[in-house]
Amino acid sequence: MNAETSSSPRPVASSQADPVDLAQFVDWLRAVAPYIHAFRNKTFVVGFGGELVSAGRLNTLVQDVALLQAMGIQIVLVHGSRPQVEEQMRLRNLSSQFARGLRITDAPALESAKEAAGEIRLDIEAAISQGLPNTPMAHARISVVSGNFVVARPVGIVDGVDHLHTGVVRKVDADSIRLSLANGKLVLLSPLGFSPTGEAFNLSMEDIAASTAIALRADKLIYITETPGVVDGDGSLLRELALDDATRLRETGTLPEEVEFYLRHACRACRGGVPRAHLIPFALDGSILIELFTHDGVGTMVSYENLESLREATADDVAGIVQLIEPLEADGTLVRRDRHQIEREVDHFSVIEHDGVLFGCVALYPYQRERIGEMACLTVAPEAQGSGDGERLLKRIEQRARARGLNRIFVLTTRTEHWFLKRGFVKASVDDLPEDRRRLYNWQRKSLVLIKQL
Repeated sequence: MNAETSSSPRPVASSQADPVDLAQFVDWLRAVAPYIHAFRNKTFVVGFGGELVSAGRLNTLVQDVALLQAMGIQIVLVHGSRPQVEEQMRLRNLSSQFARGLRITDAPALESAKEAAGEIRLDIEAAISQGLPNTPMAHARISVVSGNFVVARPVGIVDGVDHLHTGVVRKVDADSIRLSLANGKLVLLSPLGFSPTGEAFNLSMEDIAASTAIALRADKLIYITETPGVVDGDGSLLRELALDDATRLRETGTLPEEVEFYLRHACRACRGGVPRAHLIPFALDGSILIELFTHDGVGTMVSYENLESLREATADDVAGIVQLIEPLEADGTLVRRDRHQIEREVDHFSVIEHDGVLFGCVALYPYQRERIGEMACLTVAPEAQGSGDGERLLKRIEQRARARGLNRIFVLTTRTEHWFLKRGFVKASVDDLPEDRRRLYNWQRKSLVLIKQL
């Protein structure tokens, strides 16, 4: 249905809108657009504990998951049920038994686990089916599929303790899950598994989520937890951990038990081929959206390799470079360069890439005869400013200049003089520029000339 024939009123921008608010909205939309493009048709496995349900945050999570699915992301939800199992045990006047952090699931405890899992699954399906009224995803229709996708085996006897009906994942029916995802379904997994002989086992949400992410070759595993993420000894959040660093941290034995358990499965998923695993808090409204669509996120991300790459640009980076520099060209900070010029000169550029998205760029134009180079187009995305990316790009240009036998670099600037002066540049004149660059100097811009000795 086109706009002219739609029965719904078309939104009209208010003439009273604050220009600052509108500009902030445009900046925000531009900032998240690369993520939306990068995540389309990707597969995310999202695991969350029964604690989230007990805290009354299920409907909010469903709204956020619906938004992700509307963006073209394929979602597998895995729920836990520990608090609900405990409640069922209390109702039956039963006491829980644990060994080395694992529940010992006898027959009555298994019945409690089934009851709890069934109740939560129905609550989740009901929340998804209600049409999300009075939310940004009102009238969105989500079809959810659940079933016997997980084959389990018993934990068995460990250190002389028989864990009875407590199990671990043996196999995930990845083909069936992929088929459901390809048909636009949201797949929901409960913390139960079944053996080929028909026995039921009580599993951990973390185990199922990690095993499913590995089996699907998912792009992300996301745990929405009761913890803020991984913090260091000073209480500061560790926003990003390479797999090796996360493994070493676990082995120190200093992490709280629940954090170590999440991190253990996050590391297992990364070792199994999942590029990214996230631990984010459910206490913060919209934490999954903040984690996925902002530069720094809100929790801890474990990656198979270092996510940030400072490298030379390629033809594939032209669109990202254009997007970075366009706002600064529009306000006069940078000289305009059309796309074709950047395509021709892309070999001059270096870029900073984080998780597949460009957050900074800079170019070096050498003048070999005078052994001097021009540093141009130094740009860092607004959401990444203050993180040191500008410094890293400057050092990269200095390294490239030295490698080419240059002993000085210069910049032409109209607004960022002090940033460069603080980093070793000194004021110079147009006469100090190489001859070819002097002829191209724009006297209308009256850019300052700053030079740095290498």
